[in-house]
Amino acid sequence: MKVVYQTCCGVDVHKSFFVATIIKTTSGLTPSYHKKRFSTFNNSILQFKDWLIENQCFDVCMESTGKYWIPVFNLLEDEINVTIANPKWVKAVKGNKDDTKDSKWIGDLFRLGLVPGSFIPCKAIRILREYTRYRYKLISARSSEKNRYQNSLTVCNVALDSVVSDIFGKSATSIVDYLIEQSDNSINHEEISSRLLRSLKKKSDSVIESIEGYQMTDSQKYRMHLIRTHLDYITSAINDIDTKLDSLIAPYENAVQLLCTIPGIKRNSAITIISEIGTDMSQFSSSKRLCCWAGLTPGNNESAGKKKSVRITRAGVYLKPALVQCAHAAVKSTDSPYYKQKYERIMKRRGKKRAIIAIARMILTAIYQMFSTGEAWNPSDLYKSDMPMPLVEKQKAKAIKQAMKLLIKEGLLTEPLEAS
Repeated sequence: MKVVYQTCCGVDVHKSFFVATIIKTTSGLTPSYHKKRFSTFNNSILQFKDWLIENQCFDVCMESTGKYWIPVFNLLEDEINVTIANPKWVKAVKGNKDDTKDSKWIGDLFRLGLVPGSFIPCKAIRILREYTRYRYKLISARSSEKNRYQNSLTVCNVALDSVVSDIFGKSATSIVDYLIEQSDNSINHEEISSRLLRSLKKKSDSVIESIEGYQMTDSQKYRMHLIRTHLDYITSAINDIDTKLDSLIAPYENAVQLLCTIPGIKRNSAITIISEIGTDMSQFSSSKRLCCWAGLTPGNNESAGKKKSVRITRAGVYLKPALVQCAHAAVKSTDSPYYKQKYERIMKRRGKKRAIIAIARMILTAIYQMFSTGEAWNPSDLYKSDMPMPLVEKQKAKAIKQAMKLLIKEGLLTEPLEAS
């Protein structure tokens, strides 16, 4: 194999220490190894950096182990070319591994160019990513609290969610607050009716019937109070994050506006996408590599002429759900039927789930091209979906005419048929 890096370093990172092995390949074929152990404290990491520079080593490969590689990467990225490797590419042989051998094995693989590097965006994008991922976690927690709150009403014999469309709307919230305030389990029908707003006033009888005879103890009321308090806190935290995101995304506002030209993508989705992939597409060699990194391409698992599972990979834990959500919105968009028509064609052949993944992959491919060229969303076959009806009928007539000529040529038809 060809030696790609004459001088490089393999690093095996742990929580409190890391082991580094510098590999130097001179004119001979046998490389020389220099091993050293460092602490993960900042002063020790800086000593490691000085040690690399003294040995003229500016290419380092580390395994992506949790978050332990990040402090080392932060202090090295300004002067050292750091490659972060997926553990599956540098996994050592079981039964013949330890900390020292692991760093040597990583360095040997990296020296021969056998370790593809993982995508690590710039620091500004990484900070933006921390906020968007935290926002995603808070939204999931808020959904869990809403389900928990609704289940608390169900176990208390309150079937209000069967009547109102939103259990957290103004009318429903006012009614639940009234039930919690009552010392006993009795209700005043006139008070309930007065708390209903707008179209819900017509359903006053159904609302009263759904809560009549409810059973709610003081302990259950206190638990619901705790859930509501936590729910309000999470909502306020999400609002604070949205405010912070507006300031962090300011340098990329043009990119956000560019993504919003795609059907199905709104501002929050655009911010999430930028936080995951950035705006510099030179990190990916092609749109296919980007889609593979996002976990939207089928796997390749074939042995003995037999194809095994070709499902999409588990990559893109945060990016893939955002793109799938955008795909669902795009196929329902009334502004542009472009993705809707493609979805319907694929759905007939492959089913709804595969069709949605295909649309998400199309959107990501469009994003790659838009960031590469700086052009707004304008696919080359857009004219087919926006084609006016007279032109469609004209093309149908032309196709029928060509089919008749072919039938006459084959002798299956003697003369052209009149259009009915």
